[in-house]
Amino acid sequence: MGASRATRVAMTPAMTPAMNPAINIAIRAAAPADLPLIASLIRALAEYEKLAHEVRFDEAVLGAKLFGPRPYAEVIIGELDGAPQGFALFFHNFSTFEGKPGIYLEDLFVQPAARGSGLGTALLAHLAKLAVERDCARLEWSVLDWNTPSIGFYHALGARSLSDWTGMRLDGAGLERLGEIGAKFTGMR
Repeated sequence: MGASRATRVAMTPAMTPAMNPAINIAIRAAAPADLPLIASLIRALAEYEKLAHEVRFDEAVLGAKLFGPRPYAEVIIGELDGAPQGFALFFHNFSTFEGKPGIYLEDLFVQPAARGSGLGTALLAHLAKLAVERDCARLEWSVLDWNTPSIGFYHALGARSLSDWTGMRLDGAGLERLGEIGAKFTGMR
């Protein structure tokens, strides 16, 4: 998926009933020059999720982690009529039960003015295409419990909720403490 290539997406009316066929949707891989756009979209997502107070990334570090010698994640940009209106940030995980990689969608965001255009469906469809091409077992993500519009959208696309699982996170001081314990066992510092 080259940075200059865009995927044109044709959606059926059943997938996006509110989509305007006169709108040209393109999905493309993000390039380093897109870093300010990505940062802006991340901040807009955080505002929507009522989590702006948790955004603390350094843009230069973000750029190094996305576009440096060892990228940790990939980003695709969704455009309507040539104007960026959304993004998806994702990375590979692995299913030991399936013995195959998967794609984990960390963030998906479409600007409010572009919602209902089919862009969100196009972004997810592009990720599903990548998952199939890369022989992945699944595409998965998390959604905030209160975000019922998104939950309904995902269900309409065929996604299912994983009610048997509880998300867990270790960060900050807790991560540091456990890392220090781990260093004692591995000799790493």
